[in-house]
Amino acid sequence: MLDLKKIRETPDAVKEGLVARGADPAAVDEILALDAVRREKTAAVQALQNERNATSKKIGAAKKAGEDTSAIQAEMRALGDRIAALDKEASEVDERQRAILLALPNLPAPGVVPGGKEANQVVSVWGEKPVFEGFEPKDHVELCTTLGLIDYDRGVRMGGNGFWLYRGMGARLEWALLNYFVQEHLKDGFEFILPPHLLTYECGLTAGQFPKFEEDVFRLKEEGFQFLLPTAETALVNLHRGEILEEKDLPLKMFAYTPCYRREAGSYRKEERGMIRGHQFNKVEMFAYTLPEQSEEMLQLLIRKACRLVEGLGLHYRLSKLAAGDCSASMATTYDVELWIPSMGVYKECSSVSNAMDYQARRGNMKFRRAATKKSEFLHTLNGSGLATSRLLPAIVEQFQRADGSVVIPEVLRPFLGGASVIEPPAK
Repeated sequence: MLDLKKIRETPDAVKEGLVARGADPAAVDEILALDAVRREKTAAVQALQNERNATSKKIGAAKKAGEDTSAIQAEMRALGDRIAALDKEASEVDERQRAILLALPNLPAPGVVPGGKEANQVVSVWGEKPVFEGFEPKDHVELCTTLGLIDYDRGVRMGGNGFWLYRGMGARLEWALLNYFVQEHLKDGFEFILPPHLLTYECGLTAGQFPKFEEDVFRLKEEGFQFLLPTAETALVNLHRGEILEEKDLPLKMFAYTPCYRREAGSYRKEERGMIRGHQFNKVEMFAYTLPEQSEEMLQLLIRKACRLVEGLGLHYRLSKLAAGDCSASMATTYDVELWIPSMGVYKECSSVSNAMDYQARRGNMKFRRAATKKSEFLHTLNGSGLATSRLLPAIVEQFQRADGSVVIPEVLRPFLGGASVIEPPAK
Protein backbone atom coordinates (compact mmCIF):
# COMPACT_ATOMS: atom_id res chain seq x y z
CA MET A 1 0.00 0.00 0.00
CA LEU A 2 1.28 3.46 -0.82
CA ASP A 3 2.23 5.92 1.92
CA LEU A 4 -0.66 8.38 2.38
CA LYS A 5 1.79 11.01 3.64
CA LYS A 6 3.76 10.69 0.40
CA ILE A 7 0.57 11.12 -1.62
CA ARG A 8 -0.26 14.30 0.33
CA GLU A 9 3.22 15.78 0.05
CA THR A 10 4.19 14.77 -3.52
CA PRO A 11 0.97 14.03 -5.45
CA ASP A 12 2.53 14.84 -8.85
CA ALA A 13 5.40 12.41 -8.30
CA VAL A 14 2.93 9.68 -7.29
CA LYS A 15 0.84 10.36 -10.39
CA GLU A 16 3.95 10.14 -12.55
CA GLY A 17 4.79 6.75 -11.02
CA LEU A 18 1.28 5.44 -11.65
CA VAL A 19 1.36 6.63 -15.26
CA ALA A 20 4.68 4.82 -15.74
CA ARG A 21 2.92 1.61 -14.69
CA GLY A 22 -0.09 2.25 -16.89
CA ALA A 23 -2.36 2.93 -13.90
CA ASP A 24 -4.95 5.72 -13.65
CA PRO A 25 -3.46 8.76 -11.84
CA ALA A 26 -6.96 10.16 -11.17
CA ALA A 27 -7.07 7.95 -8.08
CA VAL A 28 -4.61 10.34 -6.41
CA ASP A 29 -7.05 13.24 -6.67
CA GLU A 30 -9.86 11.08 -5.32
CA ILE A 31 -7.72 10.00 -2.36
CA LEU A 32 -6.78 13.59 -1.55
CA ALA A 33 -10.41 14.74 -1.80
CA LEU A 34 -11.53 11.99 0.56
CA ASP A 35 -8.59 12.75 2.84
CA ALA A 36 -9.71 16.39 3.14
CA VAL A 37 -13.27 15.32 3.99
CA ARG A 38 -12.08 12.75 6.51
CA ARG A 39 -9.79 15.22 8.26
CA GLU A 40 -12.56 17.83 8.33
CA LYS A 41 -14.97 15.37 9.96
CA THR A 42 -12.31 14.18 12.39
CA ALA A 43 -11.64 17.80 13.43
CA ALA A 44 -15.38 18.36 13.88
CA VAL A 45 -15.61 15.27 16.09
CA GLN A 46 -12.70 16.54 18.20
CA ALA A 47 -14.39 19.94 18.61
CA LEU A 48 -17.67 18.33 19.68
CA GLN A 49 -15.84 16.06 22.13
CA ASN A 50 -14.20 19.12 23.70
CA GLU A 51 -17.64 20.73 23.93
CA ARG A 52 -19.06 17.61 25.55
CA ASN A 53 -16.24 17.56 28.11
CA ALA A 54 -16.96 21.18 28.99
CA THR A 55 -20.68 20.42 29.28
CA SER A 56 -19.94 17.46 31.53
CA LYS A 57 -18.13 19.79 33.92
CA LYS A 58 -21.17 22.07 33.93
CA ILE A 59 -23.37 19.15 35.01
CA GLY A 60 -21.03 18.38 37.92
CA ALA A 61 -21.00 22.01 39.06
CA ALA A 62 -24.80 22.31 38.73
CA LYS A 63 -25.39 19.16 40.77
CA LYS A 64 -23.13 20.45 43.54
CA ALA A 65 -25.17 23.69 43.57
CA GLY A 66 -28.40 21.72 43.71
CA GLU A 67 -29.60 23.02 40.36
CA ASP A 68 -31.75 21.19 37.80
CA THR A 69 -29.45 19.51 35.21
CA SER A 70 -32.07 18.05 32.84
CA ALA A 71 -31.51 20.71 30.16
CA ILE A 72 -27.73 20.26 30.27
CA GLN A 73 -28.09 16.46 30.15
CA ALA A 74 -30.32 16.78 27.09
CA GLU A 75 -27.59 18.91 25.52
CA MET A 76 -25.07 16.14 26.35
CA ARG A 77 -27.23 13.53 24.67
CA ALA A 78 -27.58 15.69 21.55
CA LEU A 79 -23.81 16.18 21.43
CA GLY A 80 -23.32 12.41 21.76
CA ASP A 81 -25.68 11.77 18.84
CA ARG A 82 -23.87 14.31 16.65
CA ILE A 83 -20.47 12.81 17.56
CA ALA A 84 -21.69 9.29 16.74
CA ALA A 85 -23.09 10.42 13.39
CA LEU A 86 -19.89 12.24 12.44
CA ASP A 87 -17.77 9.29 13.59
CA LYS A 88 -19.76 7.00 11.32
CA GLU A 89 -19.39 9.40 8.37
CA ALA A 90 -15.63 9.73 8.98
CA SER A 91 -15.32 5.94 9.18
CA GLU A 92 -17.18 5.48 5.88
CA VAL A 93 -14.91 8.03 4.17
CA ASP A 94 -11.86 6.30 5.66
CA GLU A 95 -13.04 2.92 4.31
CA ARG A 96 -13.56 4.38 0.83
CA GLN A 97 -10.10 5.94 0.92
CA ARG A 98 -8.51 2.68 2.11
CA ALA A 99 -10.26 0.71 -0.64
CA ILE A 100 -8.75 3.00 -3.29
CA LEU A 101 -5.31 2.80 -1.65
CA LEU A 102 -5.47 -1.01 -1.56
CA ALA A 103 -6.27 -1.11 -5.27
CA LEU A 104 -3.29 1.06 -6.28
CA PRO A 105 -0.08 -0.69 -7.43
CA ASN A 106 3.35 0.02 -6.01
CA LEU A 107 5.33 2.89 -7.48
CA PRO A 108 8.33 1.99 -9.65
CA ALA A 109 11.72 2.31 -7.99
CA PRO A 110 14.23 4.87 -9.31
CA GLY A 111 15.82 3.56 -12.51
CA VAL A 112 12.81 1.49 -13.56
CA VAL A 113 11.75 2.72 -17.00
CA PRO A 114 8.10 3.42 -17.92
CA GLY A 115 6.16 1.16 -20.26
CA GLY A 116 5.32 -2.52 -20.70
CA LYS A 117 7.11 -5.61 -22.00
CA GLU A 118 8.39 -3.72 -25.03
CA ALA A 119 10.52 -1.55 -22.71
CA ASN A 120 12.15 -4.41 -20.77
CA GLN A 121 15.95 -4.23 -20.75
CA VAL A 122 18.32 -7.19 -21.19
CA VAL A 123 21.00 -6.80 -18.51
CA SER A 124 23.21 -9.79 -19.30
CA VAL A 125 23.36 -13.06 -21.23
CA TRP A 126 25.04 -16.25 -19.95
CA GLY A 127 26.25 -19.08 -22.14
CA GLU A 128 25.54 -19.73 -25.79
CA LYS A 129 22.45 -20.94 -27.60
CA PRO A 130 22.86 -24.67 -28.26
CA VAL A 131 23.76 -25.70 -31.79
CA PHE A 132 22.34 -29.01 -33.05
CA GLU A 133 24.60 -30.37 -35.76
CA GLY A 134 23.46 -33.16 -38.03
CA PHE A 135 19.96 -33.61 -36.65
CA GLU A 136 16.64 -31.80 -36.31
CA PRO A 137 16.05 -31.00 -32.60
CA LYS A 138 12.79 -32.07 -30.98
CA ASP A 139 10.58 -29.97 -28.73
CA HIS A 140 10.20 -30.78 -25.05
CA VAL A 141 6.72 -32.27 -25.45
CA GLU A 142 8.00 -34.90 -27.88
CA LEU A 143 11.18 -35.51 -25.87
CA CYS A 144 9.37 -35.86 -22.53
CA THR A 145 6.79 -38.16 -24.09
CA THR A 146 9.33 -40.33 -25.94
CA LEU A 147 11.57 -40.60 -22.86
CA GLY A 148 8.62 -41.40 -20.60
CA LEU A 149 9.24 -38.37 -18.37
CA ILE A 150 5.83 -36.72 -18.63
CA ASP A 151 2.37 -38.17 -19.33
CA TYR A 152 0.47 -35.21 -20.76
CA ASP A 153 -2.62 -37.13 -21.87
CA ARG A 154 -3.30 -38.76 -18.52
CA GLY A 155 -2.49 -35.51 -16.70
CA VAL A 156 -5.23 -33.75 -18.67
CA ARG A 157 -7.57 -36.70 -18.19
CA MET A 158 -7.10 -36.51 -14.42
CA GLY A 159 -6.96 -32.73 -13.86
CA GLY A 160 -8.15 -31.09 -17.08
CA ASN A 161 -6.28 -28.68 -19.35
CA GLY A 162 -3.20 -27.13 -17.77
CA PHE A 163 -2.11 -30.24 -15.83
CA TRP A 164 0.51 -32.93 -16.48
CA LEU A 165 1.86 -36.03 -14.78
CA TYR A 166 5.51 -36.79 -13.96
CA ARG A 167 6.54 -40.43 -14.33
CA GLY A 168 9.64 -42.48 -13.57
CA MET A 169 12.80 -40.56 -14.42
CA GLY A 170 10.69 -37.45 -15.03
CA ALA A 171 9.48 -37.48 -11.41
CA ARG A 172 13.03 -38.20 -10.22
CA LEU A 173 14.46 -35.38 -12.35
CA GLU A 174 11.86 -32.96 -10.96
CA TRP A 175 12.70 -34.01 -7.41
CA ALA A 176 16.42 -33.76 -8.13
CA LEU A 177 15.95 -30.14 -9.20
CA LEU A 178 14.13 -29.35 -5.96
CA ASN A 179 16.82 -31.08 -3.89
CA TYR A 180 19.51 -29.11 -5.71
CA PHE A 181 17.76 -25.82 -4.91
CA VAL A 182 17.21 -26.74 -1.25
CA GLN A 183 20.85 -27.77 -0.86
CA GLU A 184 22.14 -24.50 -2.32
CA HIS A 185 19.83 -22.28 -0.22
CA LEU A 186 20.80 -24.09 2.97
CA LYS A 187 24.48 -23.52 2.09
CA ASP A 188 23.73 -19.78 1.94
CA GLY A 189 22.19 -19.73 5.41
CA PHE A 190 18.54 -19.38 4.39
CA GLU A 191 15.93 -20.88 6.73
CA PHE A 192 13.86 -23.70 5.18
CA ILE A 193 10.08 -23.33 5.63
CA LEU A 194 7.18 -25.55 4.56
CA PRO A 195 4.10 -23.28 4.82
CA PRO A 196 0.38 -24.11 4.61
CA HIS A 197 -0.99 -24.43 1.09
CA LEU A 198 -4.36 -22.98 2.15
CA LEU A 199 -4.31 -19.30 3.06
CA THR A 200 -6.80 -16.74 4.36
CA TYR A 201 -8.00 -13.59 2.61
CA GLU A 202 -5.69 -11.44 4.78
CA CYS A 203 -2.68 -13.26 3.28
CA GLY A 204 -3.69 -12.30 -0.27
CA LEU A 205 -4.40 -8.73 0.85
CA THR A 206 -0.98 -8.33 2.49
CA ALA A 207 0.81 -9.79 -0.54
CA GLY A 208 -0.97 -7.26 -2.78
CA GLN A 209 -2.78 -9.89 -4.87
CA PHE A 210 -6.16 -8.97 -3.38
CA PRO A 211 -8.56 -7.32 -3.92
CA LYS A 212 -7.70 -6.84 -7.60
CA PHE A 213 -6.64 -10.40 -8.47
CA GLU A 214 -9.04 -12.46 -6.35
CA GLU A 215 -10.29 -14.30 -9.43
CA ASP A 216 -6.81 -15.60 -10.29
CA VAL A 217 -6.69 -18.00 -7.32
CA PHE A 218 -8.40 -21.31 -6.61
CA ARG A 219 -10.83 -20.47 -3.81
CA LEU A 220 -12.54 -23.04 -1.57
CA LYS A 221 -16.32 -22.95 -1.92
CA GLU A 222 -16.92 -22.97 1.80
CA GLU A 223 -17.76 -20.47 4.51
CA GLY A 224 -15.12 -17.74 4.75
CA PHE A 225 -12.35 -17.16 2.22
CA GLN A 226 -9.52 -19.67 1.90
CA PHE A 227 -7.51 -20.17 -1.27
CA LEU A 228 -4.70 -22.35 -2.61
CA LEU A 229 -1.48 -20.38 -2.64
CA PRO A 230 -0.39 -19.17 -6.09
CA THR A 231 3.21 -18.86 -4.86
CA ALA A 232 4.98 -19.40 -1.54
CA GLU A 233 5.63 -15.65 -1.46
CA THR A 234 1.98 -15.20 -0.48
CA ALA A 235 2.61 -17.30 2.62
CA LEU A 236 6.09 -16.04 3.52
CA VAL A 237 5.16 -12.35 3.35
CA ASN A 238 2.56 -13.06 6.05
CA LEU A 239 4.96 -14.81 8.41
CA HIS A 240 5.44 -11.60 10.43
CA ARG A 241 2.17 -9.83 9.63
CA GLY A 242 1.20 -7.44 12.43
CA GLU A 243 4.55 -7.82 14.20
CA ILE A 244 7.38 -5.49 15.20
CA LEU A 245 10.81 -7.08 14.72
CA GLU A 246 14.05 -5.96 16.32
CA GLU A 247 16.67 -4.23 14.17
CA LYS A 248 19.37 -6.66 15.34
CA ASP A 249 17.42 -9.62 13.92
CA LEU A 250 17.37 -8.28 10.36
CA PRO A 251 17.72 -9.29 7.63
CA LEU A 252 15.66 -12.48 7.80
CA LYS A 253 16.39 -14.83 4.88
CA MET A 254 14.20 -17.83 4.14
CA PHE A 255 12.98 -20.13 1.40
CA ALA A 256 10.03 -22.45 0.96
CA TYR A 257 9.09 -25.33 -1.30
CA THR A 258 5.45 -25.58 -2.43
CA PRO A 259 3.40 -26.54 -5.40
CA CYS A 260 1.81 -23.38 -6.83
CA TYR A 261 -1.81 -23.26 -7.96
CA ARG A 262 -3.10 -20.70 -10.47
CA ARG A 263 -6.40 -20.44 -12.32
CA GLU A 264 -4.91 -18.61 -15.32
CA ALA A 265 -2.86 -21.03 -17.37
CA GLY A 266 -2.43 -19.45 -20.80
CA SER A 267 -4.41 -19.91 -23.95
CA TYR A 268 -3.11 -23.39 -24.84
CA ARG A 269 -1.54 -22.00 -27.97
CA LYS A 270 1.40 -23.84 -29.47
CA GLU A 271 3.75 -21.45 -27.66
CA GLU A 272 2.26 -22.41 -24.28
CA ARG A 273 2.11 -26.17 -24.86
CA GLY A 274 3.45 -28.83 -22.56
CA MET A 275 4.74 -27.59 -19.22
CA ILE A 276 5.44 -23.97 -20.15
CA ARG A 277 2.27 -22.75 -18.44
CA GLY A 278 -0.06 -24.70 -16.17
CA HIS A 279 -2.46 -24.61 -13.24
CA GLN A 280 -0.05 -26.43 -10.91
CA PHE A 281 3.75 -26.38 -10.80
CA ASN A 282 6.57 -26.77 -8.28
CA LYS A 283 8.65 -23.87 -7.06
CA VAL A 284 11.21 -23.01 -4.42
CA GLU A 285 10.73 -19.39 -3.33
CA MET A 286 13.30 -17.14 -1.65
CA PHE A 287 12.10 -14.38 0.66
CA ALA A 288 13.67 -11.68 2.82
CA TYR A 289 12.64 -9.11 5.42
CA THR A 290 15.16 -6.26 5.62
CA LEU A 291 15.84 -2.78 6.89
CA PRO A 292 15.09 -0.14 4.21
CA GLU A 293 18.80 0.56 3.76
CA GLN A 294 19.50 -3.18 3.24
CA SER A 295 16.93 -3.92 0.55
CA GLU A 296 18.93 -2.99 -2.55
CA GLU A 297 21.87 -5.12 -1.41
CA MET A 298 19.45 -7.99 -0.70
CA LEU A 299 17.88 -7.59 -4.15
CA GLN A 300 21.28 -8.03 -5.78
CA LEU A 301 22.03 -11.04 -3.57
CA LEU A 302 18.77 -12.77 -4.58
CA ILE A 303 19.43 -12.03 -8.25
CA ARG A 304 22.92 -13.55 -8.00
CA LYS A 305 21.51 -16.62 -6.26
CA ALA A 306 18.87 -17.23 -8.94
CA CYS A 307 21.42 -16.78 -11.72
CA ARG A 308 23.91 -19.08 -10.00
CA LEU A 309 21.34 -21.88 -9.80
CA VAL A 310 20.68 -21.71 -13.56
CA GLU A 311 24.39 -21.48 -14.32
CA GLY A 312 24.97 -24.55 -12.14
CA LEU A 313 22.63 -26.44 -14.47
CA GLY A 314 24.62 -25.20 -17.47
CA LEU A 315 21.55 -23.65 -19.15
CA HIS A 316 21.79 -20.70 -21.53
CA TYR A 317 19.74 -17.78 -20.15
CA ARG A 318 19.46 -14.03 -20.02
CA LEU A 319 18.73 -11.59 -17.19
CA SER A 320 16.20 -8.82 -17.91
CA LYS A 321 15.15 -5.78 -15.91
CA LEU A 322 11.41 -5.26 -16.27
CA ALA A 323 9.79 -1.98 -17.20
CA ALA A 324 7.32 -0.48 -14.72
CA GLY A 325 4.21 -1.79 -16.47
CA ASP A 326 5.54 -5.37 -16.59
CA CYS A 327 6.29 -5.58 -12.87
CA SER A 328 3.60 -7.21 -10.76
CA ALA A 329 1.37 -4.79 -8.86
CA SER A 330 3.18 -5.14 -5.52
CA MET A 331 6.72 -4.74 -6.80
CA ALA A 332 8.81 -1.59 -7.19
CA THR A 333 11.45 -3.34 -9.28
CA THR A 334 11.78 -6.80 -10.84
CA TYR A 335 14.48 -8.77 -12.66
CA ASP A 336 13.58 -11.90 -14.64
CA VAL A 337 15.88 -14.86 -15.26
CA GLU A 338 14.79 -16.16 -18.67
CA LEU A 339 15.65 -19.58 -20.13
CA TRP A 340 16.18 -20.20 -23.84
CA ILE A 341 13.62 -22.69 -25.21
CA PRO A 342 15.07 -23.74 -28.61
CA SER A 343 11.86 -25.15 -30.14
CA MET A 344 10.05 -21.86 -29.53
CA GLY A 345 12.92 -19.55 -30.34
CA VAL A 346 12.09 -17.47 -27.26
CA TYR A 347 13.21 -16.92 -23.69
CA LYS A 348 10.85 -17.96 -20.88
CA GLU A 349 11.06 -16.71 -17.30
CA CYS A 350 12.00 -19.26 -14.62
CA SER A 351 12.66 -16.74 -11.85
CA SER A 352 11.40 -13.28 -10.99
CA VAL A 353 13.38 -11.46 -8.30
CA SER A 354 11.64 -8.40 -6.89
CA ASN A 355 11.80 -5.68 -4.25
CA ALA A 356 8.42 -4.58 -2.87
CA MET A 357 10.14 -2.04 -0.59
CA ASP A 358 7.59 -1.01 2.12
CA TYR A 359 4.46 -1.65 0.00
CA GLN A 360 3.60 -5.09 1.44
CA ALA A 361 4.77 -4.12 4.93
CA ARG A 362 2.23 -1.27 5.01
CA ARG A 363 -0.55 -3.61 3.92
CA GLY A 364 0.39 -6.16 6.58
CA ASN A 365 1.52 -3.68 9.27
CA MET A 366 4.99 -5.22 9.53
CA LYS A 367 7.61 -3.09 11.26
CA PHE A 368 10.95 -3.12 13.02
CA ARG A 369 12.19 -1.12 16.00
CA ARG A 370 15.27 1.06 15.53
CA ALA A 371 17.79 0.36 18.28
CA ALA A 372 18.99 3.98 18.39
CA THR A 373 15.61 5.74 18.47
CA LYS A 374 13.31 2.97 19.80
CA LYS A 375 10.85 4.06 17.10
CA SER A 376 9.18 1.61 14.75
CA GLU A 377 9.43 1.80 10.95
CA PHE A 378 8.06 -0.29 8.11
CA LEU A 379 10.15 -3.21 6.89
CA HIS A 380 11.14 -3.88 3.29
CA THR A 381 10.19 -7.23 1.73
CA LEU A 382 11.81 -9.02 -1.22
CA ASN A 383 11.18 -12.28 -3.02
CA GLY A 384 12.60 -14.37 -5.82
CA SER A 385 11.98 -17.75 -7.41
CA GLY A 386 14.80 -20.04 -6.56
CA LEU A 387 13.65 -21.67 -8.87
CA ALA A 388 10.39 -22.66 -10.61
CA THR A 389 10.75 -26.06 -12.29
CA SER A 390 8.03 -26.08 -14.97
CA ARG A 391 10.27 -24.30 -17.49
CA LEU A 392 13.55 -25.75 -16.29
CA LEU A 393 12.73 -29.31 -17.27
CA PRO A 394 11.70 -28.28 -20.83
CA ALA A 395 14.88 -26.19 -21.13
CA ILE A 396 17.04 -29.07 -19.89
CA VAL A 397 15.65 -31.66 -22.30
CA GLU A 398 15.71 -29.27 -25.26
CA GLN A 399 19.11 -27.67 -24.67
CA PHE A 400 20.85 -30.96 -23.75
CA GLN A 401 19.24 -33.33 -26.28
CA ARG A 402 21.42 -35.47 -28.53
CA ALA A 403 20.95 -36.87 -32.03
CA ASP A 404 19.92 -40.34 -30.75
CA GLY A 405 17.04 -38.85 -28.73
CA SER A 406 18.83 -39.07 -25.38
CA VAL A 407 19.29 -36.16 -22.97
CA VAL A 408 22.41 -35.35 -20.94
CA ILE A 409 21.63 -34.77 -17.25
CA PRO A 410 23.24 -31.66 -15.70
CA GLU A 411 26.14 -32.71 -13.51
CA VAL A 412 24.80 -31.03 -10.35
CA LEU A 413 21.69 -33.22 -10.50
CA ARG A 414 23.47 -36.56 -10.91
CA PRO A 415 24.10 -37.17 -7.17
CA PHE A 416 20.33 -37.04 -6.65
CA LEU A 417 19.76 -39.53 -9.50
CA GLY A 418 22.03 -42.34 -8.41
CA GLY A 419 24.87 -41.05 -10.56
CA ALA A 420 22.92 -41.30 -13.85
CA SER A 421 24.40 -39.02 -16.50
CA VAL A 422 22.09 -39.58 -19.47
CA ILE A 423 18.39 -40.28 -19.98
CA GLU A 424 18.17 -42.84 -22.75
CA PRO A 425 15.14 -43.48 -24.96
CA PRO A 426 13.49 -46.85 -24.36
CA ALA A 427 14.86 -49.74 -26.40
CA LYS A 428 12.78 -50.53 -29.48
